[in-house]
Amino acid sequence: MTPVTTPKRNRWTFGLGTIGRDMVYSMVSMYLVFYLTDVLRLPTGVLWWVLAIMVVARVYDALSDPVMGVIVDNTHTRWGKFKPWIAIGVVLSSVFTVLLFSDLGLSGGAFIGMFAFLYLFWGMTYTSNDIGYWSMLPSLSVDQKERERIGSKARIFANIGMFFVVAGIVPITTALGDHFGSLQKGYFYFALIIVTVMLLGQCVTLFGVKESGLVTEKRHSTGLKEMVRVIFKNDQLLFTAISMSLFMIGYVTTTSFGLYYFKYVYGDENMYPIFAVILGVSQITALAVFPLFSKRFSRKTLYTAAIALIVAGYIVFFFAPTGTMLFIGIAGILIFVGQSFIQLLMLMFLADTVDYGHWKLGKRNDSITFSLQPFINKIGGAIASGIVGAVVILSGIKDAGGTENPVANVPASGLLLMKIAMLIFPLILIVVSYLIYRSKYRIDSKMHARILADLRARGELKDADAENETP
Repeated sequence: MTPVTTPKRNRWTFGLGTIGRDMVYSMVSMYLVFYLTDVLRLPTGVLWWVLAIMVVARVYDALSDPVMGVIVDNTHTRWGKFKPWIAIGVVLSSVFTVLLFSDLGLSGGAFIGMFAFLYLFWGMTYTSNDIGYWSMLPSLSVDQKERERIGSKARIFANIGMFFVVAGIVPITTALGDHFGSLQKGYFYFALIIVTVMLLGQCVTLFGVKESGLVTEKRHSTGLKEMVRVIFKNDQLLFTAISMSLFMIGYVTTTSFGLYYFKYVYGDENMYPIFAVILGVSQITALAVFPLFSKRFSRKTLYTAAIALIVAGYIVFFFAPTGTMLFIGIAGILIFVGQSFIQLLMLMFLADTVDYGHWKLGKRNDSITFSLQPFINKIGGAIASGIVGAVVILSGIKDAGGTENPVANVPASGLLLMKIAMLIFPLILIVVSYLIYRSKYRIDSKMHARILADLRARGELKDADAENETP
């Protein structure tokens, strides 16, 4: 049998596709609430409705993600099952992203209704792209190390996109706002820029990525009842999903408070982009060196070390004095370096549970498995948005934002409430997520090798020796 090789270009064409995707996701998930509170300055009554819509819409969208996974898994076209949904999703989610940051001239109930429509359909269309994109990863290689190479580059590009938004959100929107006449227009044109980058990057993936063709499993259809079996009978997938959910709720809650922290606690929101650049470089560097560490240490060891860095970072951040950036910067680097390792490890865990589910259940469900990633991100984003919005209102930050000296007008109790919600609550969730992983996840390199050997013996996986010859 002639071995099947994995094109080396996949490491780049797959990764480049996620730069704009993460720009768009970061813009909506991290800064939409800030846009509504500090740019549009919605009335409190309207804002409560909007926050409720965001939470409900994200939960609904998250619950529908596995259904989207079923749809992708049941798709059979000349372009495969992943690329059609990547294309459809990127075009439609681009439209809804721009509309979310547009001035539609509405207020009151009309604004609430239109926002509900736009936000719900933004989530649904982005999901179809997200599931199609990430669930393609296991089909690019069955070798753990090659998956790490592809995945690490994808996460590097994703973080470049995310930190472009994090670092640019203040200076770029301010400059655009000054040029076009208002900060709202600054956000609108910034949204147009990142949507354009997303469309271009996804074209690179659509036309440049080639699947390995290693899996020889016969086509099959998966129904909704089968979907439940795929998730709950795959114990490693289930425990991975629970652990990832707790981690992401904590992490996204912390990052969503970032701009508020620098504006109302540190007292200088212009330091936020500088802080973001430092963290971005740290995180991207960590992702770049991950393959070197993975050659010397097991995934379990790397995961434990990453969690230790994050815990240390949260502790330093909580007690850091606000008169200097030194300790805040050290804490941020510890948290983001640790998080960069964990985000890549979790991606690899999901990819390995695809093989595990194929081995255990007799069917390969890439898209249902990877539908849990956007499910987890949306649940984390929904809960984080609800927490951030509620704390901003209850702490007095929203009311202070419209005054001449917003820092001085936020009560000390309000600042303490924000620090607890930003640092203590997330840290508890992250520690619990680690304990679940350590006690329940068991797909190490030896077990994964046995899974692949069994699949080859069953005739459901081609010889992939040539794939492992890549440097």
